Amino acid sequence: MEPSVSQRHMHTFAARIFPLLAAGIFSAQLTLAQQPGCWTNFRGDAALTGVSRAELPARPELLWNFKTDDAIRAAPVVCGGTIVVGTVGGSLYGIHTDGTLGWKIATDNAIEGPALIVGETAYVGNLGGTLHAVDLASGNVRWTYQTENQIMGSPAFYASGDREVILVGSYDYYLHGVDLRTGKGLWKYETNNFINGACALYRGKAVFGGCDGLVHLVDASSGVSGAEMEIATYVASSAAVDGHHALVGDYDGRFSSVDLESQQVRWVFENSESNLPFIGSPAVYGDHVYIGNQDKYLYCLNKNTGELVWKYNTGGRVDASPVVVGDRVLVANMRGDLFLLDRKTGEPSWTYELGTPVYSNPAVVSNRIYVAGDDGRVYCFGKK
Repeated sequence: MEPSVSQRHMHTFAARIFPLLAAGIFSAQLTLAQQPGCWTNFRGDAALTGVSRAELPARPELLWNFKTDDAIRAAPVVCGGTIVVGTVGGSLYGIHTDGTLGWKIATDNAIEGPALIVGETAYVGNLGGTLHAVDLASGNVRWTYQTENQIMGSPAFYASGDREVILVGSYDYYLHGVDLRTGKGLWKYETNNFINGACALYRGKAVFGGCDGLVHLVDASSGVSGAEMEIATYVASSAAVDGHHALVGDYDGRFSSVDLESQQVRWVFENSESNLPFIGSPAVYGDHVYIGNQDKYLYCLNKNTGELVWKYNTGGRVDASPVVVGDRVLVANMRGDLFLLDRKTGEPSWTYELGTPVYSNPAVVSNRIYVAGDDGRVYCFGKK
């Protein structure tokens, strides 16, 4: 669905570049690195790079599927033997990795954003604007925090010293900083339009885009702005951070690399024949970045130059984000097809037809693929 242009802050976006805090001593940052058996946020790490350490069989087999109560638009996350995923019916599920139900709770509105797992707690927002902290083992709600409009993206986590912050964007135009333990609001950072995606973390700063067409850098501990960079009309997805560069697609069909130190756009890639939106987030590995588009292609680009390395026509719109797994790339499309492609050539080595649209990327951990479909089922692939 195309984001609406809000009338609340109508103005012309001139180039607005503010100096980033000088490089030097940065606060210690606790990031969500991958742990054995865990895929704790929807892109696998705090930089949102979409890279899994799992080793998949050459041809994964369907091991089980679990039926929920409604369609699923959100990506699953996994830790502690529990898969956490929400439905458009507003239910949040904790599913054991053997495919049996652990717990289920009802929230007051649809869940379209992925959850985040930190320690023994899952954090998830819904379209009622409520952020929930839920015990991973029992499903008991520990606290809730209310924003003033819907939450579409995944929360993020930042820690420095004794400060532990859950960061979540809302359609109320704010990025919210919330105390991880108590659910108390710590700060709010105002943007100029809706925030759809999640924050990546870079040197103590949250990196995110929104419907104001800007990439924002915000101090994750205090909510103080570091910089704003204009790149597009709408940014519906989440950026990935690689080194000191943010890689992000936009609704106008452009995919950009932004230098977070100089606040300059390094390069822009676009398919001028289609100019269809980039809805998903990129995966970054080695010298390459992988991104799907609504023109049905998965693109592999040189991350340093933006030059096309290869592209693969999946046969259906690609809204889900790809995941790099070893020497292959896993991608799903809106026709319901799953593909494992050679990371260097784009040649397919495995395909599977689910037959239902896949909106969000799979979780890939412990030699398993967990993917959610619009038919309300969570599917598990691996080796029998």
